[in-house]
Amino acid sequence: MHQPAQEIGRRQVKPQEWNSPGAALAGPGEFVFRRECVYSFATVPMADAKAKIASDPIPMLDLRAQYATLREEIRAALDEVLEAQQFILGPQGKALEDELSRFCGARFAVGVASGTDALILALHAAGVRPGDEVIVPAFTYVATADAVSLLGAKPVFADILPGTFNIDPQQIEKHVTPRTKATVPVHLFGQAADMDPVLALAARRGLHVIEDNAQAIGANYRGRTTGTMGETGTLSFFPTKNLGGYGDGGMILTNSPDLERRLRSLRFHGTGANRYISDEQGWNSRLDELQAAVLRVKLRHLQKWNAARQEHAARYNALLKNVPGLTTPSVAASCEHVFHQYTMRISGGGAARRDAVQKKLAARGIASTVYYPIPLHLQPMFAALGHKAGDFPHAERAATEVLSLPIYPELLPAQIERVAEALAAALREESGG
Repeated sequence: MHQPAQEIGRRQVKPQEWNSPGAALAGPGEFVFRRECVYSFATVPMADAKAKIASDPIPMLDLRAQYATLREEIRAALDEVLEAQQFILGPQGKALEDELSRFCGARFAVGVASGTDALILALHAAGVRPGDEVIVPAFTYVATADAVSLLGAKPVFADILPGTFNIDPQQIEKHVTPRTKATVPVHLFGQAADMDPVLALAARRGLHVIEDNAQAIGANYRGRTTGTMGETGTLSFFPTKNLGGYGDGGMILTNSPDLERRLRSLRFHGTGANRYISDEQGWNSRLDELQAAVLRVKLRHLQKWNAARQEHAARYNALLKNVPGLTTPSVAASCEHVFHQYTMRISGGGAARRDAVQKKLAARGIASTVYYPIPLHLQPMFAALGHKAGDFPHAERAATEVLSLPIYPELLPAQIERVAEALAAALREESGG
């Protein structure tokens, strides 16, 4: 046995895993996996390990598996903060801002308390006020539109492109009025919205562009990193994100020195150099040092994690390409998708068929999630806007067909194969096969 003090598990592995980091031959057909490996089991006989892969539940996300690879780094980073006893606006937050601005290719990054706060502060800094209109996609998480409403402005919905689930630039233009102040394209599920026509429209009509990059950190659009093309781009560090903290957190990217200064003031009650003089109303929205320390550790691994997600998506695509009634995710030309979610469509029966397939997957121990079951214009909180079913048909159809599969970096090839086989079986059963 090789260095038993570092052993974290052993199991039978497939040939494509033989060169995995951390794998070392321990005996005939058996591998020992070390600390740096992306996945671990308790030490069990090979046959039992194979059975566990075939039968254990597969969650949407396995943060325990991620933590197992980072435990020593994370604890050392947290200890550094605890020894320093500086918890707000300290060196960890500043270092994370510097590192993330370089990673994303932005001049500046400003840490805040959540991804929602990032949207609110970015919209406010753009001059959004009560009575203004802000155009957002009809199909995304509710926070994008909620941030607009919380400033007293009106969210104006636009339909999506069915291939990418992202906002349709032509639909943005259709909804511009004299009251339109800004638009918030969302890079949904890890893929960039079609930004060139959005930016051209904004320049022509005098609109501010705030990118909601909560789900697509590290994604690329025609050689540019998402979050850096508009005047601001917002990030979320919710624990489930590709770069997730151990609580809430967010950040705003910008290339404007004036906006950077304004955002730093807004996150701290509108103060400047003197913390006891407020020039305007602001927020208490600061990314704390413990979160920043955790995120700095994780950022060092983000590029390989995104690459693993892309590899998993390619494997899913290959396994599912000939399954009837299923459409795998499309990647737009000249874009790099980082697969925060692997979101496919199940067609031929609306939400009832999709939901039945989801239940069959759950019965086989496989998690899946519907992101999102209700488009924004039909959410109860926006009922006063007067929308009805049929107003945004592409968004409404997506809400009845989408289903997301597990796509976290630590997934094993055997688990991906199991998910794909179960999905194909569930669809056959629903079709009477």
